[in-house]
Amino acid sequence: MTLTAEQIQENWNIFINNIETYISSPRKEKLIEFYEKYQERVMLMPAAHKKEYHNAFPGGYVEHVNRVVRCALKQAELWEEEGTDMSTFTTEELVFAAINHDLGKMGDDEHEAYIPQTDEWRRNKLGEEYMFNTQLPFASVPDRGLFMLQSHGIQYSFNEMLGIQTHDGLYDKANEKYLMGFMPEQRFRTSLPMILHQADYMAARIEFEKEWLPRFKNPVISEKKNFILNDKPKNAQTKQQKALGSIKSEGLKNMLDLL
Repeated sequence: MTLTAEQIQENWNIFINNIETYISSPRKEKLIEFYEKYQERVMLMPAAHKKEYHNAFPGGYVEHVNRVVRCALKQAELWEEEGTDMSTFTTEELVFAAINHDLGKMGDDEHEAYIPQTDEWRRNKLGEEYMFNTQLPFASVPDRGLFMLQSHGIQYSFNEMLGIQTHDGLYDKANEKYLMGFMPEQRFRTSLPMILHQADYMAARIEFEKEWLPRFKNPVISEKKNFILNDKPKNAQTKQQKALGSIKSEGLKNMLDLL
């Protein structure tokens, strides 16, 4: 799957609008300042490094985050209809956690986490459109995301921390201590983490279906038609440059070739 430059720009506008709509001052201004600082990188980030996962293409990260926000708000309505105690968290907390749940995928102040794959064999045989940047010290996605927020003076609540920390549910063994407690006092005292996890899972599943179900239905679709993304005409490249502006980040210089 690919996004046009105009779609990438529109997704970014929605991303910033979610902050302006749901996050209160003064945290709103700090969050917008943070994301505008890294706008080039975040706009073009993939949501994963491998096409067998979800949204592993330029602009895939922001599209995924926007979908998680929408799904989280809809899931919250469902949970409320079924009788959950909505007084244990706020809509701002839910949306803040959704917006920042995968922030650790951006890397740190100096290094991108995902950079274009340079090994053609791994790209063609393993579907790895990107590779992990070995210049970046290892940290889990939730840990790095929380560190990036606090290092830029963006405070978060206990509920938001739990939501971001456990958004992968039991797919991450580190969450067992939160999700496999057998005593009532060990369990979450808010439904926010479960709502966010369901929203993230729902979004990833939808993205998988959009990418892969058409391929299963039509297996004769060629790899070239679906995965080689740099055969754009010159006029399309001009539109991309106009919509996205100049790219300064070293790790993104080659990323536009995938558009």
